[in-house]
Amino acid sequence: QVQPFLPTWLAEPSCVGRNVTEDLVPIEDIPEVHPDLQRKLRAHGISSYFPVQAAVIPALLESAAQGSGPCCSEAVCPGFAPWLCCPPKELAQQVSKVFNVYTDATPLRVALVTGQKSLAKEQESLVQKTVDGFRCLADIVVATPGRLVDHVDQTPGFSLQHLRFLVIDEADRMIDSMHQSWLPRVVAAAFPGEGAKDPFALLQRRQPQVVTAASTCCPQMPLQKLLFSATLTQNPEKLQQLGLHQPWLFSTRPARGGPRDTDEDADSGGKYTFPAGLSHHYVPCRLRAKPLVVLHLILHLGFSRILCFTNSRENSHRLFLLVQAFGGVTVAEFSSRYGPGQRKGILKQFEQGKIQLLISTDATARGIDVQGVQLVVNYDAPQYLRTYVHRVGRTARAGTGQAFTLLLKCRSGEEVPPMLTEAGVPELEHDTPSELLQPLVPQYEEALSQLERAVKEEWRQKAA
Repeated sequence: QVQPFLPTWLAEPSCVGRNVTEDLVPIEDIPEVHPDLQRKLRAHGISSYFPVQAAVIPALLESAAQGSGPCCSEAVCPGFAPWLCCPPKELAQQVSKVFNVYTDATPLRVALVTGQKSLAKEQESLVQKTVDGFRCLADIVVATPGRLVDHVDQTPGFSLQHLRFLVIDEADRMIDSMHQSWLPRVVAAAFPGEGAKDPFALLQRRQPQVVTAASTCCPQMPLQKLLFSATLTQNPEKLQQLGLHQPWLFSTRPARGGPRDTDEDADSGGKYTFPAGLSHHYVPCRLRAKPLVVLHLILHLGFSRILCFTNSRENSHRLFLLVQAFGGVTVAEFSSRYGPGQRKGILKQFEQGKIQLLISTDATARGIDVQGVQLVVNYDAPQYLRTYVHRVGRTARAGTGQAFTLLLKCRSGEEVPPMLTEAGVPELEHDTPSELLQPLVPQYEEALSQLERAVKEEWRQKAA
C-alpha cells in the first residue's frame, strides 16, 4: 500500500510566531529595507514588523538581490510592471490605496484595474502610445485575475515580459477559480520566448526547469510568485496548478504528517492556527431565539464594531431588517444587493464607528481588512473550518478580539461541531440565561411583526 506524503517544503515549513503583540520585530532590526521606506513606515506610526513580515521580508529581499541585483524602493524596470498584485475584487481598492501611500514621493507608479472603469479608461493608466511604440505608465499593477487577462488579450503594448513579482492574495480562493485558466495565461505572457523559433530566442527568459549546469550558465530575470493565505490547501494536486519552482513555505504551524484525502478532511486535522489574542465562545440557543441572542450580545458587551456573518444573503437581509426594527443599534447590510460604490461607503462608515453592527455573507466579506473589529458573531455556524478561520480572522488582527458562534441545540446534546473540536479550537461555552433575554422579548416581538410587514412589502414591490 502506497502511503501518502507531503513534499518537504509543505511538511517542513519555516515556522514563524503567531503572537502579534509579543513577537514583534523592530523596524531597525531589518536594515535591508530601504531607508526611505523605513521613514515612511515610522511616519505612519509603524515601528515594528509582525512575525510573518519579519520572516518573509529578509528572505524576499535576499532572493531579489540574487535574482536581479540590489533591491530598493526606487528600482524601476524599463519594461512593464515589475510588480503585479492579484487580490480578490473586494480587496483590490484597499491594496491599491496602501501601495499609493508608500510609493508617494518615489518614482513608482501604481495602476488599479478591476473592471470598475471601462477597458479604455484603464488602458490609459497602463500604457501610452509613442512614436517608437508604447511607454509603460505603471510599475505596480493591482488587478483582479479576470480583468488582468482582458488587458493581456486586448491592450496593445501591455507586456508582462519584465514582470518580476506576481503577488497572489487569498491564494486558496484563487486556486479554486483556477478553472478559468487565468494564471497559466499570465505566466505565458511573462515568458513569451517559450516555443519561439527566432535566432534571438535564447536571450528571452524561459520558465524555470530542473537546475543543471546548462540552465545556470544563462542567467535570466526570474518570475517570483508570492502567495498569501490563511487557509492554504495542502493538496499537492491543487498546488501543482500554481507551477511553483523551489517553493518556500512560511507558516505559524509546526511541521506535520501526510495529507488527508480531501481538503476538508485536512482542514479538520489542526491544520490552521488562530491569533493568540482571539477568544472563542459558543452560544447554544434555539432557532427562534438566535436574533434575540445577537441583540443581547450587542447590548450587553457594548462593542462599537461588530461583524456578523450569515450563510446566505436572505438570512443577512432578514437579520438586518429585524435589528433595524428593534432599534438602539446602528446596523448595515453588506451584500451584493449594493453596488461596489455603496459597499465602499458602508465599509468606511463601519471603520469610522458610525455603524455598530455590520451583517454580511462570506461572499462579500472574505479578505476585507477592517481595522478595529472587536467582535465577530457567527449567526449561522459555518459548514467548514476554513470558513470559520476566515470569519474569526477579521478580529484580533493586531491584538485581542472575541468570536461568538451561535449553535442550535440538538437532542444529542452535542453542540460544538466536531470539526472545530478536532481542530483544537478552544471550547468556551457562553450560556445566555433566559432571564437576561426576557427584558428584550416585548421589543423583540414587536420587531418581528415589523419584519413580517417589511418582507411582505418587498415581495409586493418585486411583483409589481
